[in-house]
Amino acid sequence: MRGPSIAHIVLAIAVLATVPLLTTSNVVLNFFIVALLIALVGQGWNVLGGYGGQYSFGHAAFFGTGAYVSAILQMRYGVNAWIAFALGLAGGALVGAAIGALTFRSGLKGSYFALVTLAFAEVLRILASVAPITGAGVGILITLDLRPQAFQFQSRAPFYWIILALVAASLVIVRLIERSRFGAWLVAVRENEDAAQAVGVDTARVKLAAMTISAAITAAGGGFYVQYFLFIDSGIAYGPWISIEALLAPIVGGIGTVFGPLIGALVVKTLGELTKLIAGDAPGLDLVIYGGVLVLIVAFAPYGIAGLLADLRVRFARLRSSVPERAHG
Repeated sequence: MRGPSIAHIVLAIAVLATVPLLTTSNVVLNFFIVALLIALVGQGWNVLGGYGGQYSFGHAAFFGTGAYVSAILQMRYGVNAWIAFALGLAGGALVGAAIGALTFRSGLKGSYFALVTLAFAEVLRILASVAPITGAGVGILITLDLRPQAFQFQSRAPFYWIILALVAASLVIVRLIERSRFGAWLVAVRENEDAAQAVGVDTARVKLAAMTISAAITAAGGGFYVQYFLFIDSGIAYGPWISIEALLAPIVGGIGTVFGPLIGALVVKTLGELTKLIAGDAPGLDLVIYGGVLVLIVAFAPYGIAGLLADLRVRFARLRSSVPERAHG
């Protein structure tokens, strides 16, 4: 089955780009900004987990590093916010490469790899909660400076277009990976790592490259978060919430697909908001809904919403092609 082309990505992004032109509601724009942020982080997880089959429970390690590096450089050393954002992305990639080198060279796989990534994220959370440079338990507050040079704007629309551009870049990157030799190696590792190694694929290097790319995309989400909300602390940066969101979006939308994380993030965020409207502020109800949706998807759409839509499209095409044959018969 052929995946989406660049033209499909351009069309989807063009449609989403019209949202600030159709509404000026801060509530609506904030909804889409957060949903796109989750989609970006989910796409980062998708590179490693969806295409590479390496399920991580600790993508908060990369998200938090991107956020903290950006905030520390900006507030402690006076680095320009845009440059700090770029360096935060690089910092996240380096942390990903370091964790990948330690885990993959040690031969950790499956649940062992997942637990080790979770442990790394928790260690970083504890360190950030006591280290003076990260603001310890207080966190770091970004000074309000409503200038584009400071990565701050008078309205939410520029933030929306920036996060949309980051999502667009991640979609293109994943699409290029999907059609590349590296992507074929990555899928081979996912399907049967021993067989891939037997035919000459350097599985450790392939997984390490995927981990680095995955971490960089996720760190971009962390860097954007701190510029948008102007605050970061250890619980936000390295807490389990973002690791769960990173998992949830591609699982719901479709693991190992280009549009899966974007579809999943929009669906999950919409479900969360609808739950709040219907049930009020009942604690934990969002998690119950998410759990119920996950069970339904695993049961009825194991390849996620993107996989379900692809299957329906194939069935419709077959049905349409069979109609003329019956008419001629």
